[in-house]
Amino acid sequence: MLIDFFFTLKDAKIPVSIKEFLMLLEAMEKGLVSMSLDDFYFLSRTIMVKDEAHYDKFDKAFGLYFKGIDTIFEKRPDIPLDWLTKRMERELTDEQKAAIEKFGYDKLMDRLQELLKEQKERHEGGNKWIGTGGTSAFGNGGTNPEGIRIGGKGGGRSAVKVWEARAFRDYDAERELGTRNIKVALRRLRKFARQGAEEELALDATIKATANNAGYLDIKMQPERKNNIKVLMLLDVGGTMDDHIAQTEELFSAAKTEFKNMEFFYFHNCVYDYLWKNNRRRHAEKFPTWDVLRKYTPDTKVIFVGDATMSPYEILQAGGSVEYNNEEAGATWLQRFTSAFPKYIWLNPEPEGLWQYRQSISVIKQIMSNRMFPVTIEGLERGMRLLSK
Repeated sequence: MLIDFFFTLKDAKIPVSIKEFLMLLEAMEKGLVSMSLDDFYFLSRTIMVKDEAHYDKFDKAFGLYFKGIDTIFEKRPDIPLDWLTKRMERELTDEQKAAIEKFGYDKLMDRLQELLKEQKERHEGGNKWIGTGGTSAFGNGGTNPEGIRIGGKGGGRSAVKVWEARAFRDYDAERELGTRNIKVALRRLRKFARQGAEEELALDATIKATANNAGYLDIKMQPERKNNIKVLMLLDVGGTMDDHIAQTEELFSAAKTEFKNMEFFYFHNCVYDYLWKNNRRRHAEKFPTWDVLRKYTPDTKVIFVGDATMSPYEILQAGGSVEYNNEEAGATWLQRFTSAFPKYIWLNPEPEGLWQYRQSISVIKQIMSNRMFPVTIEGLERGMRLLSK
C-alpha cells in the first residue's frame, strides 16, 4: 500500500527519494508511532518532506491517497456521505448552549471512536450521534461549544478538530515575498570565511592539539567566521515604483539584515551618470556613477531593483531621462555595470506575466542577458543561485 503512497507523492511533484521511503518503512517497523493515521501523517511528513514549501502539496497528496482508506482511526466503518448532508440548523438559546456538555479533547476523541463502531444509520438533530443540525459534538450544521466537524462547512468556529482538514495554507512559488521569506531566500548567497584577528576558540583544533600534547591542554584560536559577500544594491525610486514601495522596503530591509557588507544607491527609471543615497535630496546630494563603478571590486554582487517600466527612449537615447539632459544613454551605463561586475541580476516587482507587454522591460532584460527575476519566492531563489555560482 505504501508503495502507491510513495508514487502519489512523486506525482504531486514532491522531491522524495527511495532512501527516504525506506527510512519511513524502517520507522514503521520499529513502531516509532502508534497505528493512528494522525501519527503516520506527522511521521511520513517529517521523513519525506525536506522543505516546508512542499507541506501543502504533501497535505493534498496525503488526503487524496488516504481518502476512503482510513482517516483518523485505523478501524472504523465508512460514514455514508448522505448522513452528513446538512438538512437543518438548530437555533439554541444562550442557556441551552451553556448546558451542552463539554468532553475535553481526549474524551472527545475516545467518544468518537465509540460512535464510529456503534452507529449504523444516518442521524439528524440529536445530541449523541454523528449527524447534522443537533447539539452533538460530532457532525456539522449544529451547535456545540467543542466538537469534531465531519463534512459540511463550519459556522460556529468551535471545532477542536476538522475531519480531513489540511493544516497548512499554500506555499506558492509565485507568491510575493514577506520580509521573513526574503531573508530565507537571500541566505543562499551568503559565503562565510574566517578572516582577521584570532579571537574565537577553535574547538576541533584544540582537541587535536591537546591529544597530540599527551593530554596537556593546548588552546588554539581562530578568526571569527563572517559572511564576506559584498553586495551593491541599486534601487529604482519614484514614478511607477510607487506602486511597489511596501514590497521594495521589505526586500531592502531583509537585504540589510542578511548582508553585512552591503552598499546601496538610488536611481530613477534607469541608471545614468549620477546616483544618490537620499531620495529626498537626490538633486543636491549626487554621486557620480563613474566613482561608484571604480570604488567596488569586481567580485561585488550587483542587484538592480526596479520595475523597468518607462519609455524605451529613457534607456536607449542620450537626453532620454525625464529629469535632466543626460549625456549618455542609460543602456550605456547599464552595460558598464555588467562589464565591471560579472555577477549581477535585476529584480523586478512587476508580475512576470506582464513583462511581455512592456517594451522597456524587454530592452533591459536583453541588456541584463536575461538575468531578470520576479520578486517571488521562486524568482528570488533563482536569482541568488545565479549570483552564488
